[in-house]
Amino acid sequence: MNPKATPAQLQAQVSGSSFYAGMRVLPKAEREAMYAVYAFCRQVDDIADDEGGNREDRAVALDAWRADIESLYARRDPGQAALLAEAVERFGLRKDDFLAVIDGMAMDVERDIRWPAFDTLDLYCDRVASAVGRLSVRIFGMEERPGIELAYHLGRALQFTNILRDIDEDATIGRVYLPREPLVAAGVALDEPLILVADPRIEGACRMLAAKAHEHFAAAQAILATRPRGHLLAPRLMAAVYEPLLRRMETAGWAAPRTRIRVNKPALLLTVLRLSLFR
Repeated sequence: MNPKATPAQLQAQVSGSSFYAGMRVLPKAEREAMYAVYAFCRQVDDIADDEGGNREDRAVALDAWRADIESLYARRDPGQAALLAEAVERFGLRKDDFLAVIDGMAMDVERDIRWPAFDTLDLYCDRVASAVGRLSVRIFGMEERPGIELAYHLGRALQFTNILRDIDEDATIGRVYLPREPLVAAGVALDEPLILVADPRIEGACRMLAAKAHEHFAAAQAILATRPRGHLLAPRLMAAVYEPLLRRMETAGWAAPRTRIRVNKPALLLTVLRLSLFR
């Protein structure tokens, strides 16, 4: 993307995302800042997932993003990070959170993540999901403590849900994000990804991760229930859409062959309406 992309161009990048409905109801400045953050995340994620590129070239591309983020905060030429300049200036977004997102993508580039220890998975989720949440809650205008806590819990809840939804898609590119400990406890052989995800015994590992996701959803909902300051329709929407998605997966189970559970778009729009009326 052109680093000097207009707000309309940034909006076009986001429009296919399930996050779009929550972003578009924000005030103009906040909305455009979220579009920019999303565009950044999309670009570094595309680098990490570029199967056509070799690992060395992808690592170089991520390093270029690191250098541009450093330049942005040093008030030098920000290169491709110019798309973030206005959001950083207006909302005081933190450099470490952008760098954490890049570090998370680098974990995928360094090697295909396969059955990580839970601590490693938690670190990965903090970088690729909760760090994005920390950027977002500053844009939403939340106070520091509840904002950081919401980003911690909701980021992990959403990322665990995505992992459970994308098991087959991840396995086809050589990745298995299900944590090692419950797989070993269930007697699942840590074999080739496509073989592992065909083992019916992964059900137990999936349900353990689902239970962890529910714990984080509950903690996030408890924070939101205190009605903290800020424009919080977007995180309320994510929680209201993704936890039912997780429950649908639990009902279907994770035994192969799996059918990918998708967000119901009419239900998404109704949820936006409900949350808009009763927030």
